[in-house]
Amino acid sequence: MNTSPIVCAAPTAEFLIGGLCVRYPYDVVSGTVGCELLPSTSRAAALPRRQWLAEREILALPAPWNRAPAAPADSLVHLSCAGDERAPGYAQGRTLRGGGTMGGLRFQRQEVVEHDGATTICTHLTQRNGLHITHRLTASLARPVATVQVVATNAGSAPVTLEMLTSFCLGGITPFHAQHAPERLQVHRLRTSWSAEARLTSDSIEHLHLERSWQPHSVASERFGQVGSLPCRGFFPLAAVEDQTAGVTWAAQLACGGSWQMEFYRRGDALSFSGGLADREFGQWALTLMPGEALTCPTAFVTVVAGGPEEAFEQLVRQQRATLAVVATERDLPVVCNEFCATWGNPTVERIMSLAERLVGSGVRYLVIDAGWYAGPECSWFDAHGDWQASSTRFPTGLAAAGQAIRKAGLIPGIWFEPETVGADSAAYHQTGLLLHRDGVPLTVARRRFWDLRRAEVRALVLTRLLAVLDAGGFGYLKIDYNETVGVGPDGAASPGEELRQLIAGVHQLLDALRHARPELVLETCASGGHRLEPSFLARSAMASSSDAHETAEAPIVAAALHRCVHPAQSQVWAVIRPEDPPGRQLFALASGFLGRMCLSGALDQLEPAAWQRVQAAITLYRRCAPLIDAGSSRCFGTLGTSWRAPCGWQALRRVADDDSAVLVVVHGFTGSPPSGWIAEVPLPPGAWHQAGSLVEGAGVELHPDRLQIHLPSDLSAAVILLTRMPS
Repeated sequence: MNTSPIVCAAPTAEFLIGGLCVRYPYDVVSGTVGCELLPSTSRAAALPRRQWLAEREILALPAPWNRAPAAPADSLVHLSCAGDERAPGYAQGRTLRGGGTMGGLRFQRQEVVEHDGATTICTHLTQRNGLHITHRLTASLARPVATVQVVATNAGSAPVTLEMLTSFCLGGITPFHAQHAPERLQVHRLRTSWSAEARLTSDSIEHLHLERSWQPHSVASERFGQVGSLPCRGFFPLAAVEDQTAGVTWAAQLACGGSWQMEFYRRGDALSFSGGLADREFGQWALTLMPGEALTCPTAFVTVVAGGPEEAFEQLVRQQRATLAVVATERDLPVVCNEFCATWGNPTVERIMSLAERLVGSGVRYLVIDAGWYAGPECSWFDAHGDWQASSTRFPTGLAAAGQAIRKAGLIPGIWFEPETVGADSAAYHQTGLLLHRDGVPLTVARRRFWDLRRAEVRALVLTRLLAVLDAGGFGYLKIDYNETVGVGPDGAASPGEELRQLIAGVHQLLDALRHARPELVLETCASGGHRLEPSFLARSAMASSSDAHETAEAPIVAAALHRCVHPAQSQVWAVIRPEDPPGRQLFALASGFLGRMCLSGALDQLEPAAWQRVQAAITLYRRCAPLIDAGSSRCFGTLGTSWRAPCGWQALRRVADDDSAVLVVVHGFTGSPPSGWIAEVPLPPGAWHQAGSLVEGAGVELHPDRLQIHLPSDLSAAVILLTRMPS
């Protein structure tokens, strides 16, 4: 084991780190060093690249146009500085890659440290304007995921204005074809919108119009991302590219809570995949570094697997869980109850007590008072927040009585808070000197304004109010919501995009201060459902609200889709129970809770005994399934149509325990079932299995040696089956 850095004057060509092969191709003439990933098991299948294009049209051209490089060196970092020559190839407005800044970037040295099963490779680059770039890649033997961090330092004597800097760049895709790999590369992305998170879309390189041209003159680029303070809006900061013929997939995820971008780029044979902060063109971001100042880019997680996008996404999700600090009360993944779908923003101490009494001895651990506890009868929960005084009408004795009732039921009380914004019906709304501005006026969106959390004194004010609320009710659980976006960024000395980056850093500092002050607090992140389901916020949360699809037909579709980007142990899924619903519809909702962290809601205190027994049976089975939800591998099966709002067909999520000891199958049938009902078939891992537990309402279950067959008799029906291995 080497704990002292080995300094190399030239990049090491290749590192084998567990399942990853990390390559650093180096062009001595240009000084460009790249970064390429291969699965360790597939490195022997990589083919040497041709040096020059040999197409008829190019050969007929006069020198030097008849000598076009087929795969020009692609740097492991891309940046652009204001004032430098712009990129050629009709690039402006499409990409900031390839400009004059890159022409002055040179390799300086590489340092390698091995410690405790992990290898860290620091590659240092210099630019003629005085910038020093450090690219730090760390990978371990535990899983085929590398963490990449890029730092830019102004080591010169004059200011330098950055307008683009990538967090990662993977080049040489694909190394399993000697030329441009026609009709074999697929790009996979997760599109998202409110209450419809994480829809997988797959497009061929040809469909995205990313084939190289006959002569590598023009630029082909697909730049995408989001702008604002809701990072999972439009797209998740997660994507993959698959070589379908070689059976290899590259994927990357950004830990970025604000504006971000990713880009697939091509000029020659090879495809390049990069990402980082949204740049000057895409996100109005620029930053002037004075001499001695530095910028650390958002962390990126990159992987490559011998397999498809499901396997690649799974490795990134496992990385999230492996690095999460889990508080003591969360280790067994207890069930949550949130009253929101019982009161819809109108909680009262009487209703909270009623729910608490119902939950005594149920196996639920948390009872959360959601939005509206501060709003008087004349106000909406959406507009009244910001002062954080309990409503004397709803809670005449303050929050203490509600917290005590919940504790008396043997539960941990929780409370809702939206610390970053203030509503129009609060006094805080008019504290404009402490709020964000744009164009010289308070930034206002839908009767909401935003605290200026870039400032330490504002963070201290919000934290003080937040802790006072927690202490008033003895709350051990905090749901932090966020229901708007500041857009491109607020006023400030830097660019709008940079001011937004600093704002998100302030939000992170607020959350870190809260966790430091209350280390055992269970923190749930919510942003109108799933708009903050990315690593920087997930790392600061025990759980995250997966969606505001509370009780819609598509709710289980969304919950299952999120397995590609959020570990189910952190993905809180609503299971809303209505007394008026028939048993099959109640089970449909309860089964959804098995797709992540079960969050019960609805009129639980008004259920008839049979319905409450159904809920109790679900809680009991869920507690048995929790270890598998925490440590397993997920795959989806089914015959779903394309519509999520009017879903038809059936869906099954199969989760196999990491130790191969158990299988959980959650099946939902939607609309349009044939007269005989849906017949769902789910393949099983090899071995002898027996049914160890189930929730069914008229569903038939047949266990075969290689598959599980479930008969769902009607629309909006469901079944949950737990299988365990038979003793040998």
